[in-house]
Amino acid sequence: MNYVLLILGMAVITWLIRTAVFVLGDRIVFPPLVRTALGFVPVTVLTAIIVPMAVSPHGTQAELTWRNPQLVGALAAIAVSALTRRPLLTIAVGLTVFFVCQGVVLK
Repeated sequence: MNYVLLILGMAVITWLIRTAVFVLGDRIVFPPLVRTALGFVPVTVLTAIIVPMAVSPHGTQAELTWRNPQLVGALAAIAVSALTRRPLLTIAVGLTVFFVCQGVVLK
C-alpha cells in the first residue's frame, strides 16, 4: 500500500509542476541570469549521463586506457565536435570509432 501512495504522490507532484508551466506560461518572466543558466541544463544533464558510462563502462572503477572503446569513442566525438560543430558528423564518428575499437579490442 505504501508503494501505491508513493507512486501516486510522485505522479501528482509531476502533474502539478508540468501543469503550472502550461497554465502560467507567459505570465512568468525569469531574470536574464536564470534564463542563461537554464540554457546550460541540457548540456549538463547529458554530460552527467555520458561521462560515467564512458569512463567506467562496467560500473566498478574507472578504465582510463585505450582498451576502453566507450572512452575512445567519446574522445573521438569530442574532437570532431570541437573541430566541426556538426552534430550528425559527431555522432557518426563517435559511433564508428566505438564499434571499430570494440571489434578490434574484443577480437
